[in-house]
Amino acid sequence: MDLGMIGLGRMGANMVERLMRGGHRCVVFDVNQDNINALSAKGAVGAATLQDLVKKLPQPRAIWMMVPAGAVDATLQKLAPLLAPGDTVIDGGNSYYHDDIRRAKLLQERDLHYVDVGTSGGVWGAQRGYCLMVGGEEAIVKKLDGIFAALAPGIGSAPRTPGREKNPPTTSECGYLHCGPHGAGHFVKMVHNGIEYGLMAAYAEGFNVLKHADIGMRKQSSDDAETTPLRTPEYYQYQLNLADIAEVWRRGSVVGSWLLDLTSIALAKNPDMKDFQGRVSDSGEGRWTITAAIDEAVPVPVLSAALYERFSSRGEADFTDRLLSAMRLEFGGHLEKTAE
Repeated sequence: MDLGMIGLGRMGANMVERLMRGGHRCVVFDVNQDNINALSAKGAVGAATLQDLVKKLPQPRAIWMMVPAGAVDATLQKLAPLLAPGDTVIDGGNSYYHDDIRRAKLLQERDLHYVDVGTSGGVWGAQRGYCLMVGGEEAIVKKLDGIFAALAPGIGSAPRTPGREKNPPTTSECGYLHCGPHGAGHFVKMVHNGIEYGLMAAYAEGFNVLKHADIGMRKQSSDDAETTPLRTPEYYQYQLNLADIAEVWRRGSVVGSWLLDLTSIALAKNPDMKDFQGRVSDSGEGRWTITAAIDEAVPVPVLSAALYERFSSRGEADFTDRLLSAMRLEFGGHLEKTAE
């Protein structure tokens, strides 16, 4: 199948390579000419402009946008007038599902189709495959099945769930799923990323408890009136190897996961995390998940706490902390303890 790919960053370029290995012809465009050249050298058809990309694709065209969520509307404004009725535009980034519904309606006025695809797999997707959560018209999604099948991990990527082996495999078992109408794909991916925030926070907090399990071996200040003393230092005499703990948990543990695999890799490379400042970004999906939960009146305390911790990591709690110190000074004359 022929597919146009707009956006050749870490995800887009790897997806093109995987598609070409699956026998698909890819016409590629990016604002960075070096990215186009790199894929052209591997067999992709380079396009100098969006117009050139459209001309090099047979009708009805399928064009996948792999650009930041903030750039989707601007890209669509340039792309849509170049297309012909029956063409399909796919947004594989992390767009807000409200935007998908709006964009689909606008494209329908031009007799164009819109498909939203939540894409998970990161930089490992080229080898492992991508988990794809798809929203859009059922007939159009079916026409793109070959693309999704080539990008997805495939049936052999995980053992079949007990009970399913009696029936023929579904696309969900291959790693891609038509979740519903426009916006459904990105809605499912939104919640997926909200869960990811919580899982990552749980691992990070747990390993931090392990890291500080030697606090009883450290010198305790006896004249510090601002900090309660450790009453039972004998219970905290463990200097634990976090990299080895992550490694043993990968084998047979109930908390094993791919995220734990990646945590183990990170700890093996950098046990003290000295290469990182700890400023954790959030790209929007966690916020949108919590907004949806509020609209649905569904409690999500874990996901909310994980999001707020990311805000705090970037210094957004600094004023809060200063004000707390100021209040303690005002009501009790408590002086701030200097950083150790």
